[in-house]
Amino acid sequence: MSHVFVTRRVPGRAVEFLREAGHSVDVWPEEMPPPPDVLRDRLREAEAALTLVTDPVGPDLLAACPRLRVVANMAVGYDNVDAEAAAAAGVWATNTPGVLHETTADLAFALLLAAARNVVLSDRDTRDGGWRTWSPTAFLGHDPFGATLGIVGLGEIGRAVARRARGFGMTVLAATRTPRPEIEAALGVERVSLGELLARSDFVTLHVPYGPETEQLMGAAEFAAMKETAILVNTARGGVVDQDALVEALRAGAIGGAALDVTVPEPLPLDHPLYGFPNVVITPHIGSGSHATRARMAEMAAANIIAVLAGEEPPNPVNRPPNPSPA
Repeated sequence: MSHVFVTRRVPGRAVEFLREAGHSVDVWPEEMPPPPDVLRDRLREAEAALTLVTDPVGPDLLAACPRLRVVANMAVGYDNVDAEAAAAAGVWATNTPGVLHETTADLAFALLLAAARNVVLSDRDTRDGGWRTWSPTAFLGHDPFGATLGIVGLGEIGRAVARRARGFGMTVLAATRTPRPEIEAALGVERVSLGELLARSDFVTLHVPYGPETEQLMGAAEFAAMKETAILVNTARGGVVDQDALVEALRAGAIGGAALDVTVPEPLPLDHPLYGFPNVVITPHIGSGSHATRARMAEMAAANIIAVLAGEEPPNPVNRPPNPSPA
């Protein structure tokens, strides 16, 4: 019997599946993630960890947990896990791809619409008693229908957003590292440089993985290149945006607004200047947050663990240990 530590309560049948496979399972019961010292202590006795994006797994933790064989991240992104260090330690690292793109695309479009039409601001004003009569000038927004949408990154989520944009009659531009002519043609997407995308788009939505090449991809120069009415949407990772530059762009009126599901840090401190802008919408990293999708993600993470503990290669590896830890 192997021992599995699950760093938070997760939806679906993931824990049930792990126990049915014959493993003992310890689930962290608190709402907040386990502190680093607690995570280390729990993983010292574990062969497997089911982790979330809030759980940092680096070289020091891996060195302190010699029994560990697999870190199964319940996310498609895994910037919280040092996959190379895990491989060097003989530990598989896995993720949950191909399951959350439609749900995340839904949120990206919801944020776009909310920012364009002042949904959050008008709701707040209504609840505060501000709705005294119908006004021809109250909360005027921008029309997404027929607008130009710029998608930065045309992976699964970016493509799902492009499909939604067609229903809104949008002109869709995409900035991508790799040309995909067949996909672009099927989606009706025009591939352009990032600079051209920023200059032409009414809405810019980010769908790139976070890493050295994309860190602060959106900075002062990029905001200066955008239309003054353009709205930025970010459901990727907070580190893709230079938040200080974003604040300055908003203060200067260089862009029309922002809708952010991800920030640096998370959660964003309540005194952060981004909260002071009425044209900014912020949600707490809920891109994949539907009942069905989160359950599937947890169950995929469990399947990765079950495979490794059975001596098999996991279905969704993000590294390849040259000498995996033995059973």
